[in-house]
Amino acid sequence: MSYGVSGALQSALFQLLVADAALGALVSGQVFDAAPPGVAPPIYVSLGPEKVVDRSDQSSQGATHDFTVSVVSDSAGFLVAKEVAARVSDLLSSASLSLTRGVLVALMFRTAKARRVQQGDVRRIDLIFRALVEDD
Repeated sequence: MSYGVSGALQSALFQLLVADAALGALVSGQVFDAAPPGVAPPIYVSLGPEKVVDRSDQSSQGATHDFTVSVVSDSAGFLVAKEVAARVSDLLSSASLSLTRGVLVALMFRTAKARRVQQGDVRRIDLIFRALVEDD
């Protein structure tokens, strides 16, 4: 198994999200590599947990990365959060990322879960994507 591509994958994903002007406009530039410290902004995007499974074979080292991108909003209802989640999904589903280590073979949307948190005052959508990578 190779976990070596994990950092390169995370960096490329984060840079893609931060660089998108449309996403930046929707969340006022509030895209984080981790949950923001202190008082949370009214809406933001954050990279979250990751689960990695070995996909190596006799000819190459590889792994499947299931990772979460979260959209968190204090807006009433889910519409604003869903608009942001749709932009994230569109960006990642069509991404052709260049990694500093390894190669991205495939990147696809897997599932999403929308829910209320903090006594229902906050809306959260967790989008789960799957990246198949090979290590060099």
